[in-house]
Amino acid sequence: MGGHRNPSHAGRLKLLVPALAALMVALVAGHSGLRSGSTLSVAPLTRVSGPSPFDDCAVRGSGANYLHAEVEPRVAVNPTTLGTERVNIVAVWQQDRWSHVGARGIVAGSSFDGGRTWERTPLPFSACGPNGLPYERATDPWVSFGPDGTAYAAALSVSLHGTEFFPNDNAVTVATSADGGRNWGHVRVLKSESGTSRSFNDKGTVTADPTKPGVAYAVWERLEWGSDRPTPGGVDFTGPAWLAKTADGGATWGEPTIIFAAGPNSEAVGNQIVVDPRTGVLYNVFNWTIGDSAAASDRRGYHVAIQHSTDGGESWLAPQIIAALQTVGVNDPKTGAKIRTGNRFPAPAIDSTTGTLYVVWQDSRFNGGQYDELAISWSTDGGAQWSLPVRVNAPTGRPAFSPSVEVTSTGLVGVSYYDFRNVDSDSSALPTDYWLATSTNGGIHFSGEVHIAGPFDMLTAPDADGYFVGDYQGLASIGSRFLPLFVQANSGDPTDPTDVFATTASRSR
Repeated sequence: MGGHRNPSHAGRLKLLVPALAALMVALVAGHSGLRSGSTLSVAPLTRVSGPSPFDDCAVRGSGANYLHAEVEPRVAVNPTTLGTERVNIVAVWQQDRWSHVGARGIVAGSSFDGGRTWERTPLPFSACGPNGLPYERATDPWVSFGPDGTAYAAALSVSLHGTEFFPNDNAVTVATSADGGRNWGHVRVLKSESGTSRSFNDKGTVTADPTKPGVAYAVWERLEWGSDRPTPGGVDFTGPAWLAKTADGGATWGEPTIIFAAGPNSEAVGNQIVVDPRTGVLYNVFNWTIGDSAAASDRRGYHVAIQHSTDGGESWLAPQIIAALQTVGVNDPKTGAKIRTGNRFPAPAIDSTTGTLYVVWQDSRFNGGQYDELAISWSTDGGAQWSLPVRVNAPTGRPAFSPSVEVTSTGLVGVSYYDFRNVDSDSSALPTDYWLATSTNGGIHFSGEVHIAGPFDMLTAPDADGYFVGDYQGLASIGSRFLPLFVQANSGDPTDPTDVFATTASRSR
């Protein structure tokens, strides 16, 4: 085993090779108390989404629209309801996906019985939503619950000027709910761009502070161009990470600030914040993409990176590279057709009891760069040192993709994902399955795996620069149970291409 750290604030990275015995002692100490055994039982699936509430929306746009197609869900559990019979859950997703750039709008689903039944509410992030913002589309939905039961939702609102992606108007937008997701208010625009600004806000997320009622953090990338479009191989763009904070439950938000200036021809994309509830330290995990002319050859490309703040987001230390992100993308193993996945976006989680950090991502390192599988790395010392990447998925000789990671109250680590292990060369369909892999020893081995859903035909999903069910999916926990929330295609039904489903997975007794 080995680790990486960055002790300096100047951003210089230094490879550490600690002794195997010392690292294993740290790992065991950091993961003590985990129970043995990882057999899980999975409850029947519940359909969360329903008919589109936007089917009569008069707003039109370029490209093909997939009516009743839901993609890219996230999920959060209300901590004030844990341990009760009425566990409150909120999910958000894109509704009616376009073939490029977002969907007609964002819908929230709310459950007050632990996910057995769901209500649906369209959100005001686009003109199709009730009292919606004046943008024709919305994308990148996210949701998080605060310790007082306030739900925070975020999205990117977009309008195109013509048939091309550029120019456009775009804005990072947020809203809150005080009643478990049934009603939403405090709709706020955190940062907006006009079509002439040559800037695009992308992949925003929101995280409520688990220890501070009313406090939440929104973080995103603002991609900036020096000309109409980025020039491959040239220093012509930058993508710094931005943050805005609320301290009054979303009624007001502070002025957005840059927390990492990625530099010329580089970007910080896919930012997600997790908070250590024991110490209050904030960790921002992202893909630090370093362009050809921005660094020496050994620093170019995608990197899983992390930075942290000890003062509630007011200041941030320089990023640390955890590992190279060696994705090659995902394609239909038979035809080569592109499958659009979350291959550029690492996903973090934290054990609220021990403070152990986990990051999972798509990576081809385990098969010589032939296809993507899933890698995980962890840190037991607040991000100072990280394990070498470990493969999460069962090796099948086929791609595995779009992972989400979560830790239950008992310390069980879970990673949900799709794979193509059941592809049949005699069929024109692309059978796709959804899985949950678990580890009882803090990520050292993933020996438990359960089937969640599938197979379904991925080729029924919307074609949005590749067949698409989302750059990410949802995975939360209800105490000791996992709560996967994800999209699967309704195979062969173009009138209702995809839906959001939920289930729970718990230890078999």
